Amino acid sequence: MSLPKRYLITSALPYANGLKHVGHLAGAYIPADIYVRYLRAQKRDVVFVCGSDEHGTAIPIQATKEGTTPRAIIDKYHEAMKQDFEDLSMSFDIYHRTSEPIHHETAQEFFTYLEERGELETKETEQFFDEATNTFLADRYIKGTCPNCGSDRAFGDQCENCGRTLSPDELINPVSTLSGKTPIKKKTTHWYLPLGKHEEFLREWILKEHKDDWRATVVGQCRSWIEGGLQSRAISRDLDWGISIPHADGAGKVLYVWFDAPIGYISATKQWALDNKKEWEPYWYSEDTKLVHFVGKDNIVFHCIIFPIMLKLHGNILPTNVPANEFLNLEGDKMSTSRNWKLDMRDYINDFVKKENGGGQAVDMLRYYLTQIAPETKDSEFMWKGFQDAVNSELGNIFGNFVNRTWVLMHKLCGGKVPKLHEDVLTDDDKWIMREIEAAKSKVENLLEEYKFREALFEVIDLSRKGNQYMQKKEPWIKAKQLEALKVSPTGGDLEGAQKSIDNTMHLCLQLSANLAILINPFLPNTAKKMLGMMKVVEKMLDWENAGKLKLLSVGYAMRAPELLFRKIEDDEIKYQVEKLKSGLVKPETDKKMETDTNTPLGDGGKPSIQFDDFAKIDLKVGTIVAAEKVEKADKLLKLSVDLGFETRTIVSGIALHFKAEEIVGKQVVVVANLAPRKMRGIESNGMILMAEDKEGKLHFVNPQDAINPGAPVN
Repeated sequence: MSLPKRYLITSALPYANGLKHVGHLAGAYIPADIYVRYLRAQKRDVVFVCGSDEHGTAIPIQATKEGTTPRAIIDKYHEAMKQDFEDLSMSFDIYHRTSEPIHHETAQEFFTYLEERGELETKETEQFFDEATNTFLADRYIKGTCPNCGSDRAFGDQCENCGRTLSPDELINPVSTLSGKTPIKKKTTHWYLPLGKHEEFLREWILKEHKDDWRATVVGQCRSWIEGGLQSRAISRDLDWGISIPHADGAGKVLYVWFDAPIGYISATKQWALDNKKEWEPYWYSEDTKLVHFVGKDNIVFHCIIFPIMLKLHGNILPTNVPANEFLNLEGDKMSTSRNWKLDMRDYINDFVKKENGGGQAVDMLRYYLTQIAPETKDSEFMWKGFQDAVNSELGNIFGNFVNRTWVLMHKLCGGKVPKLHEDVLTDDDKWIMREIEAAKSKVENLLEEYKFREALFEVIDLSRKGNQYMQKKEPWIKAKQLEALKVSPTGGDLEGAQKSIDNTMHLCLQLSANLAILINPFLPNTAKKMLGMMKVVEKMLDWENAGKLKLLSVGYAMRAPELLFRKIEDDEIKYQVEKLKSGLVKPETDKKMETDTNTPLGDGGKPSIQFDDFAKIDLKVGTIVAAEKVEKADKLLKLSVDLGFETRTIVSGIALHFKAEEIVGKQVVVVANLAPRKMRGIESNGMILMAEDKEGKLHFVNPQDAINPGAPVN
C-alpha cells in the first residue's frame, strides 16, 4: 500500500473562553503532536493545524462573567492558550483564530456554496425565547435537567455531567441562564443541514469501510447516532456574536458555531499556505492527502458525521481516521471547570515548568504520564501519586537510569569515547540486545501508525528496560576490576578478552541510547534534544530512518559528561498538589445541603441515599464471559476475560466458591466498566461483575433476561 503524498493533522479547536486543563491535553493535543513529530521524523509532508474557536455562546457568557466584551475575552484567552501550548511543546504549524477575516470569508463561502445548490433547507420553528431580556436563547443560554442522567448541570447542547449531546427541547424544566426565568416558545426561521439525506453514505463510509480500522468506541458512537435516526440540524442561530449569514434573509442571524468551527481547519490551512508561500488546495481536495482529526469523545459526532457530510457536499476530502479519546478524570472524579476540580495546563506550567531551568524536563514528565494513561479506549484517571510513580519509577529508574549508567561507565571505563565493537567475541547476550535494538523500530512504528500511542511508548521504555537487563548481565564494572587484577597478576590472564568484553558492552549500550533518543523523540522531544547534546550530534540523527541501526555513533567519538534526564518528584510536592486541588473545590448546592443535613435518609440496605449525579457516574455495560480460570493460590478468585463489545477486559472476581470456571463461559453479566483498575494477586482487574446474594449467602449473576450485544449500556 503506497504512502499518502501529504498529511493534514488537526486537533480540536478549543473554546477561547478560559484556560484548558490536562484532560484536553491528553485527549486531543499530545496524541496529535506525537503523531506529527513521528511523521516529520519520517520526512513526510505534514501540516499540523489548530486554533482558537472564538464564536458561540460560550464567549459572550464568559464576557458577562468577567464584566467585559466578547472581543476582549477571545483576545485574552487566545493568547493564553497559545502560550500554554508552546510552553508544553505542542508543535502546531499554525495556531489560528476563527475571528480572523480569512475564516469569516471561508465559512461564509461554505454556507453560500451549500445554500445555492439546495443542500440546505429552511424551517420555521418555535424556539425558546426569554421575554425578560427579549432574546432568543441559543443552547448555552438554556439550562435544565438532563433526560439521560438526571443531572441539573445540563445545557441546551450538552450535559456537563454525562457528556451526552442534547437539544434545548430535550431539557427537563428549562430556564434561561440570562434571567433565571422559564422561557416561552416563539417562532423563528433558520437554515438546517438535513443529515438524514446522507444516512446511506454514512453507513457505507463508517460502518462498512472503517468498521475495522477506526477505534471501536468511535464506530460504536457513530452507529448509535445513525441507527437512532439522523435529524436535520440547524446551522444558524439568533445571536449578535458570530459570523453573519451571507443571505438577504440572514439579518440578525449568525452561523451556528458547530458549523463554522470545523471550517476553521480549512481557513487555518489557507493562512499557513499564505504565510509559507504554499498551495493550500491539495491538502483539502487531493485524494493523495491523509486527513486525521484528533478529538475527544464529545466531538465524535461533529467530526465523524456532521463535518464529513459538509466536506462531501463541498467537494473536499474526507478524514481517513478520527482517533478520538475518552475522558481523563482527576483523583477519582470527573474534571469540572465549574466545580474547580481540574488541573489547568497553566497551573502545571507555573508549579513545575517555570521552576526549572528551561522547563523541558518538567514538560516531558507530564507528556510521559499523560501518554502512559491516555484514555484511548476508556476513561482513565490522573492521580498525583500515579504521576510521581511514573516519573520516578519508570522515567527515572528505567529510562533515565540506563542512559545515566551508560554515560558514567563510558567515561570511567572507556575514556569518554565510543569503544570498538569486537565482532569476533560477541556473546549470546550481545546478539540478543542487538536483535532487540533492530526490532524496536518496527514495533514502535506499527503502533504509531495505528494510533496506539500508549503501547508505542511502552515499547520505547521496554527497550531501555532490556538495556538495563543486558548491562546487569554483562557487569562491565566487574570486568573492569578483573582487568585491573589481571594486569598485576604474576600469572597473567586474558587481558585482551576482558577488555573486549567491556568494549562490546559499552559500545552496544551507547548505540542503544542513540536509538532511544530517536524513538522517544515523538513523545518526549526535550529529552531527545538533551540526549543529542550529551552525544554531541546534530538533530538530523533523530530522522526515523536511523532507528534500529547499530552504527549511529562512530568509534572513538568523544561524548560529553552525563546529565540526569529526570529529577525525582518528592512526596511534599504531591501532598501540596492534592491539598491544593481539594481546597479549591467548589461544591454544588446539593452537596452543601447534604453536609448540613444530619438526618440524611437511608436506603433499604441501610446505606445513605445518594444523589442521581452520584449514580450517573457509574458506567454499567453488558459483557459476555469468553474465558475463565482459577487464580493460583487464591481459593476465592476467578480470572475472567469479558467481551465488552469494544474491547475484552480482564476482571478478577471473588466468585470461585460459587461457580466453576468452565460453567460460566458464555454467560452474560453486568459490568461496572469505569471502575479504576486494581491489582489482585498480581493481576490487574479492570472492572467489577455485579452479583446478587440470596438469604443463604449464595451468589447469583445479575444479567439480562434475553441475549444482548456485548457493550450495551445498562441504564
